[in-house]
Amino acid sequence: MRIGLVEVAREQRLIEERRIRYVKVGRHVRIPESAVEEFIASRTAQPIPVRRSALRRAA
Repeated sequence: MRIGLVEVAREQRLIEERRIRYVKVGRHVRIPESAVEEFIASRTAQPIPVRRSALRRAA
């Protein structure tokens, strides 16, 4: 299963640099769905909460 669309060159670079887990089956390389999810989760930035009082200041 493929999540989203990723260029083949990017997939190859991630594998070559060993930045993502993969499984080699014969001459084929497969990236497990769990590895993609882990990769995305580890690089997801969380939003910074904004204080409501900062939004209500008068000019």
